Amino acid sequence: MTALETLKFFQTPDHPCSYLPEQQATTVFADPDAIITTTLYSQLSQLGFRRSGAHIYRPHCAACNACVPVRLPVSIFRRKRRHQRVLTRNQDLTKQQLPPHSNDEIWSLYERYINHRHSDGDMYPADREQFASFLVNGRPEALFTEYRLGNQLIAVAVSDQLNDGLSAIYTFFDPDHAQRSLGTLAILDLIQQTEAAELPHLYLGYWIEASNKMRYKAEFRPQEHLTTAGWQRKT
Repeated sequence: MTALETLKFFQTPDHPCSYLPEQQATTVFADPDAIITTTLYSQLSQLGFRRSGAHIYRPHCAACNACVPVRLPVSIFRRKRRHQRVLTRNQDLTKQQLPPHSNDEIWSLYERYINHRHSDGDMYPADREQFASFLVNGRPEALFTEYRLGNQLIAVAVSDQLNDGLSAIYTFFDPDHAQRSLGTLAILDLIQQTEAAELPHLYLGYWIEASNKMRYKAEFRPQEHLTTAGWQRKT
């Protein structure tokens, strides 16, 4: 098995940043041919790496440090009144956890979400092959949590179970149910799942203060940010 000390990394050329259009980005990827166990994946997550499909990566931009890795210490998470309202509003939903999969129902939900909510992003227009490589064919730690209103699938939260917590990979939902705040619901549910698994952290990926798409992460407190001095508590 590959150890962290012997793992090779590869750096991409500069490319347009997905979150700050005026910036150029550089990304470092873990060797895609390496055998990365759950333990090694967990170690990389503790160092600020994230997963997209089968690739484990981290921003490595020479002139920018806007991408801040964020995780929640779930045992001391403070639920706000707004969070309780979201939970109450969605009490009529049912939940099921399944291995990653693709069928017409789940693809249709993903396609509608991307085409309605992210038409200005690099995943538009939605592509079924891209969906599979991004969320279905990734890691053995992955899990889909499906949320239904009656028989209708209205949201899916994708997460990975690490040695020290869950990692929130992606959430997509029905744009017609935006009033339910399904993205917030997914994070609140993943917090509960992390606590139920008796794990300390929920990894939320990167927070970018200047990106409107990322600002929602700041409302979940307290949280920890990865700095050059290690993980630092932010209240």
